[in-house]
Amino acid sequence: MPVIRASEIGSYLYCRRAWRYRKLGVESENKAELAAGTELHRQHGRKALSAGLFRTFGMILLLGAILLLVAYCTAQL
Repeated sequence: MPVIRASEIGSYLYCRRAWRYRKLGVESENKAELAAGTELHRQHGRKALSAGLFRTFGMILLLGAILLLVAYCTAQL
């Protein structure tokens, strides 16, 4: 009995015709567009990762500033 993967089910639900063509081994005619879309997704992933890293770095700096402020205020007492 063949194994059906979750990605296959998703592909079938998204577009039955594309799923069938893939199973039959029919080559896609829009390879340039698919490659461009893949590159666009890759670039977006890099930007999202760097944004998350910058946010984390900003939170660490904010925490450090708060700790320094508390230490300064405590020393003034």
